[in-house]
Amino acid sequence: MLKDEEFKELLCKAQSTDPAVREEAKERILENNLNLVRSIVHRFTNRGYEWDDLFQIGSIGLLKAIERFDLNFSVKFSTYAVPMIIGEIRRFIRDDNPVKVSRPLKELAYRVHKTQEKLQGSLGREPTITEIAKELSLAPQEIVSALEAVQPQVSLYEQAFPGSDGGDAIHLLDQIMLPEGQDSAYFDKLALKEVLARLPVKERTVIYLRFFADKTQAEIAVIIGLSQVQVSRIEKHALKIIRELLQTS
Repeated sequence: MLKDEEFKELLCKAQSTDPAVREEAKERILENNLNLVRSIVHRFTNRGYEWDDLFQIGSIGLLKAIERFDLNFSVKFSTYAVPMIIGEIRRFIRDDNPVKVSRPLKELAYRVHKTQEKLQGSLGREPTITEIAKELSLAPQEIVSALEAVQPQVSLYEQAFPGSDGGDAIHLLDQIMLPEGQDSAYFDKLALKEVLARLPVKERTVIYLRFFADKTQAEIAVIIGLSQVQVSRIEKHALKIIRELLQTS
């Protein structure tokens, strides 16, 4: 690990105008803080992304922290770098999300993340929703809605419980139960079975829970591990597909 004086010297070089000096210093600081990136990447495993890809994205966040850190900040470099790394990974997952979020909501979420990073630097800790809302002159509910809208999706095939004694692992989809007394032939008895069978698993699951299991969007969100906003969008998309399939059948 770098000593304080050595780190300060390298940081000054990493932010210098000389490209050769700057890149060499940034590389030294980066190499000495890669374990910080590794520890954060482990928080985002089992979300359908390769570990190496997340590590590279996290390293970009670390580089941004090196470029922006000010020695006058009243926090350690690692304290400042953590939210930068997390933010970079979250943005990558958010932008890769197949559930589309409206541009205004995306822009608000981006402003929220930037404000989080700014307040983290000045406060030396993670800011609260209330503090972020005050900084942006918005209601706390608007901040929560923006953050929820860009949360990464959780796959229905994500492992919920590991297999025991060599048995198969239990996935989230396995936890979605049909009504008592009915089996997997339930959908076969429906007049729209052929159309429903052509829906993607995610859309089919939401339609089943919403209209055949009589669940609210909020209840579905809890069952499949998404936000209510995401469930609403999936439902609308599924109904659009059903209409199109019925028109062409």
